[in-house]
Amino acid sequence: MANENNLKPVRSKNEARERGKKGGIKSGEVRAKKKTLKEELILLLETKTENKTMKEKISLSLIQEALKGNVKAFETIRDTIGERPKEQIEHSGSVNNPFEGLSTEELRKILNE
Repeated sequence: MANENNLKPVRSKNEARERGKKGGIKSGEVRAKKKTLKEELILLLETKTENKTMKEKISLSLIQEALKGNVKAFETIRDTIGERPKEQIEHSGSVNNPFEGLSTEELRKILNE
């Protein structure tokens, strides 16, 4: 984070425009690096070794871990294939509203009493 004592004031519109341009370029470079990491990981997962892709090997090891009793591995598999249980609370009955059916004027009268 910048120290306010070190900040240099902008002297002209051109200077402000130039600083903004530099900031935009730097921001784009950082986004490109992040995107590159994602693309690299995707490429590596598709790399084949011993007739299997890295993705296939990882999937198989995840299944083997789940078979050994690793609950976290099982949950990862379950969630990835879309079978995560929904967390819902069921309720029954109705809400008793003593003011139901009263007009706006009647409610205002009650409030002012």
